[in-house]
Amino acid sequence: MKLVGKKIVILAENLYQDLELWYPLLRMREEGAEVRVVGTGSSKTYTGKYGYPVTVDVTADQISPDEIDAIIIPGGYAPDILRRYESILKLVREAFYRGKILAAICHAGWVPISAGILKGRRATSFFAIKDDMVNAGVNWEDAEVVVDENLITSRTPDDLPAFCRAIIERLSQ
Repeated sequence: MKLVGKKIVILAENLYQDLELWYPLLRMREEGAEVRVVGTGSSKTYTGKYGYPVTVDVTADQISPDEIDAIIIPGGYAPDILRRYESILKLVREAFYRGKILAAICHAGWVPISAGILKGRRATSFFAIKDDMVNAGVNWEDAEVVVDENLITSRTPDDLPAFCRAIIERLSQ
């Protein structure tokens, strides 16, 4: 139980990639972290791309970056919705600049792009948003996980084991 006392939030909106939300949520809890699901406020429950629901614990405007150690953003189509909410972008931006871990997988790179925090950073993503990442100033790499200080990124559900190991390792330091 390497993460006892750590507080992690996972962002959620409709059409999240089911595995990319649930695998990290359960894996972080398995390591003893307190994990809360944070939504935009548009609903109390969101449905994944494959139909699995998740209930929100709190909305982004109800949480302070000072209360958390990490933010995990799953992919799917949810990131395109998440980035439309200033409360989400503000939470991501402020947490990132305070040195909190920001972990994004697959299409989740869209959220930190819209938060304006990726310029000059090393990262990866699903190949379909590589151009978006590069245009935001990212030094894009095709790797299962890329760790650049407090930024952790991965490409697809296949990368979830490496993604979660990197989050756990970084939070354990």
